[in-house]
Amino acid sequence: MLFARLNSEHFGGVLRAHRIEYNRRLMTVTGRICYRPALIELSLPLLARHPKHVYETLLHEMVHAWLHAQGLPSGHGREFKAKMHAVGLSSIYHRLPVARRQSRRRYLLECPRCRVALSRRRHPGSRVSCARCAPHGFDPRVEMRVRAIA
Repeated sequence: MLFARLNSEHFGGVLRAHRIEYNRRLMTVTGRICYRPALIELSLPLLARHPKHVYETLLHEMVHAWLHAQGLPSGHGREFKAKMHAVGLSSIYHRLPVARRQSRRRYLLECPRCRVALSRRRHPGSRVSCARCAPHGFDPRVEMRVRAIA
């Protein structure tokens, strides 16, 4: 199994087992990791067309897992880049062709106080307030105005 081999070669075998699944909904990223449950998802649409990138994608996600296991920040920061270079990866980004999706945003949410405007595909469903003006929860004084857009 590739995970076990990479774990032994690059991480001293310290990573706990992760379930590895292909996800057909990942359209722009080649992989992602979840810590609970221990899961690595790989993009079926991208990696089915470019299978030679499975190795690099899995190794990239395993760097995240290793940092998490070490109690270090597991984002794409300084620690990630150092470990990434140590395992032989050169970039945090993939260079696979990604189909551009035509987003059809349908709702505009606007704050009455700071005038920030956010576009969304879905109606928020309930009353929401501006997170900038009310960072600790709903505040009716800064309730977002919702209007449909074409």
